[in-house]
Amino acid sequence: MNRRNRILLSCVYWAFVAYVFVPLILMVLMGFKDSKFIGFPIRSYTLDWYMGVFEDAETISAFLYSVAIAVLSTIGSIIVGTWIAVLLEGRKFWGRAVIFGMTILPALIPGIISAIAFRIYARYLGIEPGMGAIVWAHAVHNVPFVVLVVMARLSTLPKSQIEAARDLGADPLIAFLRITFPYLVPAIMGASIFCLLLSFDDFVRSFFLGGYEPTLPVLIFAKLKSGMSPEINAIATAALLLTAVIGVWAERFTRRMNKDS
Repeated sequence: MNRRNRILLSCVYWAFVAYVFVPLILMVLMGFKDSKFIGFPIRSYTLDWYMGVFEDAETISAFLYSVAIAVLSTIGSIIVGTWIAVLLEGRKFWGRAVIFGMTILPALIPGIISAIAFRIYARYLGIEPGMGAIVWAHAVHNVPFVVLVVMARLSTLPKSQIEAARDLGADPLIAFLRITFPYLVPAIMGASIFCLLLSFDDFVRSFFLGGYEPTLPVLIFAKLKSGMSPEINAIATAALLLTAVIGVWAERFTRRMNKDS
């Protein structure tokens, strides 16, 4: 690669970095503005907006509600997704491609179309809008990502280990619990963190299937109707920091588990 191409790639890289991080930096700065409206110039700074986030009962309630939904939907998607991945990986049977395609389909459908379909189907099944409906929709949407991650991990599992366990008298369940499952733990943990963050951040399905109690993204959207204020920036910054910390921890955790395995 010549010097001209390196300079061009460097410019493209830093332009992309600026495109991603400059809006986030501005969002964080606006949360410190000592004014009821966002915008430049920032003549004075304050921590009142950030302190208000942790003192606002509505925001704390929406945050805990979002966490509960994320945890429950992740548990469901991990159970179903892992089972489907084990069923599909390394096996050839009639209808395998159809099952795989139907499993991946929720990740390919646009969010607004998916949310409307879930709303119609929930009404048909008699599921009332609220926490149960949101957990169900989030879990279905997250299953494809679990399947892809777990299948990728399963494809690297040496088949000789399972065959050795079977030769020593282990039945399929024991072989799965003692050989396959421990090998899948890093992938399951990585998929779990991804699904948690995906569910926590899901606005469209939460908006269409939610009841009277809002999730955090829905609450932020509701506050936007009354105009942009530093309070919204403070809430978004707190959520951003939380997801960033969880993401960094998850990356280091899964890397450590991959080394150990």
